[in-house]
Amino acid sequence: MDISFTKYQGLGNDFILIDNRDRTEPLLTPDRAVHWCDRNFGIGADGVIFLLPEETNKDSYMMRIYNSDGSEPEMCGNGIRCLAKFMIDLGIEPVDHRYEIHTNAGLISIELNPDGQLTVDMGEPILVAEEIPTKLVAPKDKAIAVPLQVDGEDWQVTAVSMGNPHCITFVDDVTTISLNELGPKFEYHSAFPQRTNAEFIQVVSPDRIKMLVWERGAGATLACGTGACAAVVAGVLNGKFDRNCTVNLPGGDLRIHWSAENNHVFMTGPAEKVFTGVLSGETAC
Repeated sequence: MDISFTKYQGLGNDFILIDNRDRTEPLLTPDRAVHWCDRNFGIGADGVIFLLPEETNKDSYMMRIYNSDGSEPEMCGNGIRCLAKFMIDLGIEPVDHRYEIHTNAGLISIELNPDGQLTVDMGEPILVAEEIPTKLVAPKDKAIAVPLQVDGEDWQVTAVSMGNPHCITFVDDVTTISLNELGPKFEYHSAFPQRTNAEFIQVVSPDRIKMLVWERGAGATLACGTGACAAVVAGVLNGKFDRNCTVNLPGGDLRIHWSAENNHVFMTGPAEKVFTGVLSGETAC
């Protein structure tokens, strides 16, 4: 069968979007998603995102995503902004300039802004160790500024979940970080039973930081929405910067606000269509 797709990117974090509304399971298997994401032999992307019907309500929508290694994360911040743009292009009307999309991390709300950017209500951060999950501290404790030994070196880290696990480390200069070397060692560290995303943060000012990210299942990427949210939460908990913060990533800037009123984290950033295409001869799962 032929499968149509559209390529989108959010700050260089790129995804293949598939309209999967005619069935409740993804059109591709994880193995096929790996092939599609291959930048030499496939289309090339950090992940494949499927727009599905929500099983209990045919008028609602579900987001699922396969990473470039075939694993399935709970959510993706840049990806869900791209999905909202995809829904606009498909002619799916928002309600009061807003989409609500089910994910494996819960229901996510996305607001369409007049300037074309999108604000995502990422919900409340998860700080309890057993819920992140991490073994850095006792199950009911919070892992804030705790030691972690990686590759024979001691690091001070903070663990946060935004529906998926993150390990945040503050450094003096992100340009000194060998991301391709350190990233996998953080991701697969035994302190994180479901693996982890790893963020390295340089504080520029109380309202601006620089960030490098190693994404669980995708490797070094140009941006990570959930990672930027987790980094701001970690920075506030460590007394390093404000609840309103611009996160500068290799692919551009995200604006993050951690509300003191309802404890929700809000992420604002762009998403844009790159191209559309059709792959022939695919077999739906």
